[in-house]
Amino acid sequence: MTRTFDAIELELLWRRLISLVDEAAAAMVRTSFSTLVRESYDFSCVVTDTSGQSLVQASESIPSFIGTLPETVKHFLRFFPPDQLEPGDVLITNDIWLGTGHLPDITLAKPIFRGGRLIAFSATTAHAPDIGGKIRSPEPREVFEEGLQIPPMKMIAAGKTDETLVAIIRKNVRTPDQTMGDLYAQIVALDLMEDRLLVLMENYGLPDLTDLAHEIQGRCETAMRAAIRELPDGTYHSELKTDGIMETPITLKLKLTVRGDEIEMDFAGTDAQVDRAINCALCYTNAMAMYGVKVCTSPNLPNNEGAWRPITLRAPPGCIVNPQFPAPGGSRMLIGHYVPMLVFGCLGQIVPERVMAACGSPMWGMNQSGVRDDGKGGGRPYANMFFYNGGMGGNSHGDGVTCLSWPSNVSSTSIEISEHIAPLRFHHKKLRPDSGGPGRHRGGLGQEILIESRSETPIAVSFLAERTIFPAFGIEGGRDGAPGELHINGEKTDPKKQYVLNKGDTVSLGTPGGGGHGDPKTRPEAAVAADVAAGYVTDGAAFRS
Repeated sequence: MTRTFDAIELELLWRRLISLVDEAAAAMVRTSFSTLVRESYDFSCVVTDTSGQSLVQASESIPSFIGTLPETVKHFLRFFPPDQLEPGDVLITNDIWLGTGHLPDITLAKPIFRGGRLIAFSATTAHAPDIGGKIRSPEPREVFEEGLQIPPMKMIAAGKTDETLVAIIRKNVRTPDQTMGDLYAQIVALDLMEDRLLVLMENYGLPDLTDLAHEIQGRCETAMRAAIRELPDGTYHSELKTDGIMETPITLKLKLTVRGDEIEMDFAGTDAQVDRAINCALCYTNAMAMYGVKVCTSPNLPNNEGAWRPITLRAPPGCIVNPQFPAPGGSRMLIGHYVPMLVFGCLGQIVPERVMAACGSPMWGMNQSGVRDDGKGGGRPYANMFFYNGGMGGNSHGDGVTCLSWPSNVSSTSIEISEHIAPLRFHHKKLRPDSGGPGRHRGGLGQEILIESRSETPIAVSFLAERTIFPAFGIEGGRDGAPGELHINGEKTDPKKQYVLNKGDTVSLGTPGGGGHGDPKTRPEAAVAADVAAGYVTDGAAFRS
């Protein structure tokens, strides 16, 4: 017999579900070993139903993982059907095409049983501090160069850990303690979600989650379809150019069709995959595109399977947003982070008040690896990744936010943490004046960072950096933001290559500013004066605007 839920009971159950995944996320942060989880929040926690359809996700989540994580659970079920799962199992993979699009993201899932029946999955994805291979950069030409590939398998089988797998992981990464420590933090989160979910079900007399999942996902689907019906039917096109490789731009194209209560997206015409690690696997493309649609149609709707059902996506096999094996994808966000802006380019033609100007993203990052000198002729390998964000685009409601990651939602790494864990000295980290695109609503500012190596041994460094050639564009008459800049020892440098720093070498990063929204001449004089007084805009730039 199908169980129904009144409004009050459903709200109580929904709040309990949110609280259990949020508690799991907090536990991951507290028990993790790396800054990628603890400081940058590059992870997510979800609960799915027995078929892998998402039910609820933690409030602190990376937008892409909201889309990829449930799909990975569905892939796990292809390899391990329910009759091959047992209580105490934990499944693992970092497969590019089955996971999130690059090897550093490791996904774990745990089947949850009640009364001997499979009733749900708890799942997590987190960015590992290291996965071996060449230090993360756009340089690798095949996935085999990028590190250890973990096929879908059981890391824990019926409560017993596969120590052979643990030994293989530890042997292949530069940071064995941190990498395994973060994996065990993910398991803590899986166990906590399982425990809290079983308590909730006992409290409310739920034998399984079938009826509750159907109710929650169905309501979200109904709301999303209603939001899409408010859009005028039609087909809309957008196109963007990225910095590409070796100053050869890459063109991304999107055709978005609104038809009744459904949206279809097609990336036909997008450039082909390349032999560099900027290819964006379809799983990540799909997640970023869905995110772009959702924030333009129903941004406050809970993120679960129901919200995605009215949206479909196609991309030609072999294009850069649907690369084929063995294409590398370690820096896939250098393409993937443009995808929501492509969606904005289409939907902005019919709901311009809901979109913003281009952001100073994809986010920027600095990877480092080396060996700490122990003074005895040896040392210990290490690897770090620090994130630095540009400015968001202005919109119809106000100025773009300064130095905020979009669309990844990853936090910038603080100077204090960076200097504590790496042999680096930060001379300054400050806002870039005049980097926000002028407009009635100004683009958010980028930041300037000057870093000096204090290591007695060489440090290999690479960067995640875009918009050094094509700046974040303005809309509705707004102007472009400032492009990004990268210098090593004062010389302009190609951000797509790997470099070696010796003691005393310096790296200067200038992250891009966001584009402006609206004619700069219509910006209130008081707002211009406040920008000048705060140092966001210089006198000369204010006069030119």
